[in-house]
Amino acid sequence: MRKQYHLRPKQNGFDAWDIDKLIEASKTFPVVSVNLDDIKDLDENFWYNGENDVPSGRSIAHHVQLIHEADLSYPVILTEGNRVMDGMHRIIKALTLGHKTIDAVIFESTPPPDFIDILENDLSY
Repeated sequence: MRKQYHLRPKQNGFDAWDIDKLIEASKTFPVVSVNLDDIKDLDENFWYNGENDVPSGRSIAHHVQLIHEADLSYPVILTEGNRVMDGMHRIIKALTLGHKTIDAVIFESTPPPDFIDILENDLSY
């Protein structure tokens, strides 16, 4: 699997969480069923590359491929407010398949980021 980070825009870059560390930190959490309608990120503007909110056809095709390959047997990782930290492609796959819920693990409080105010190109992939 490719190296991944959860990114949240900040004034001078991003706060970034290493997905491998989130998976490790949440592996003992109970898996719960979450209603897809309760996942806020599904109904908000999806951020693509910081400077351009409009995706290209090529970037859409790339995401469609990732959605197609997504494995629904792994729970998604959410924050305490049902914000997605890992698993958006799985969530979209579940939605397109007509599922009403998805398995998730939920942090009671958002863990501190692994990187603060970092540029995406400065992360090691």
